[in-house]
Amino acid sequence: MTDAPVLLDVTDGVATITLNRPDAMNSLDIATKVLLREIVQTVAEDPAARCVVLTGTGRAFCTGQDLKEHIGLLDNGGSEQLFNTVDAHYNPIVTALAGMAKPVIAAVNGVAAGAGASLAFACDLRIVADTAGFNLAFANVALSCDTGASYHLPQLVGHAKAIELLYFPRTIKAEESLSLGLATRVVPADDLATEVAALATRLATGPTVALGAMRRSVAYASGHTFVEALEFESSMMQLSGATADHGAAVAAFVAKEKPVFEGR
Repeated sequence: MTDAPVLLDVTDGVATITLNRPDAMNSLDIATKVLLREIVQTVAEDPAARCVVLTGTGRAFCTGQDLKEHIGLLDNGGSEQLFNTVDAHYNPIVTALAGMAKPVIAAVNGVAAGAGASLAFACDLRIVADTAGFNLAFANVALSCDTGASYHLPQLVGHAKAIELLYFPRTIKAEESLSLGLATRVVPADDLATEVAALATRLATGPTVALGAMRRSVAYASGHTFVEALEFESSMMQLSGATADHGAAVAAFVAKEKPVFEGR
């Protein structure tokens, strides 16, 4: 359904989730959030998806909350439904995105603002078109940050810079995003799809369990003590060490061959 607000394609181990409301700058109305939540949660559990790419159609990656729907709900007494969206939609979406045991790439094709920026920050890698940028727009509409921005943004840029970017929203262009650590790589806009496809293919043909374990270990360590992090690392080492991929990789190393990973 190419007219759906969120599209999913799973090909050769790469699950591409595309926000598909280009006329609305891929802003998130309730229908889009419900479908995005469903798709992200499905992809997280799908063994055929060994790498995930999140991107958008048109000029924007995602501009966060659909403010036209937002003001309509405010004007019509729907404030309870409106602010329940954090617990009902945004939190489950970003939890599934950040917590899945496989690599996740944000292909930032245009501006990522508000919750859209937060979603990109929850990904492992952000490949950013040179025409794109980020904007922590929450303060401009007198709202606090959401969708994990308070967690991921300080990890990327540090506490002081995170507070500055939240207090004084502005569009952070691609090159500055790279220098701050918001972008992993900046590429020409015309090359974004090709660059992301090559990176996603490389990750999708990698040792998926081990990559997922690394992702989980890094996330766990950020909120635990050193000793606790070591214990978790040990559990992830046991998990990855029991995989067929590990056995095949060791055998390939001894035989001086290139390993072929099956993701299990």
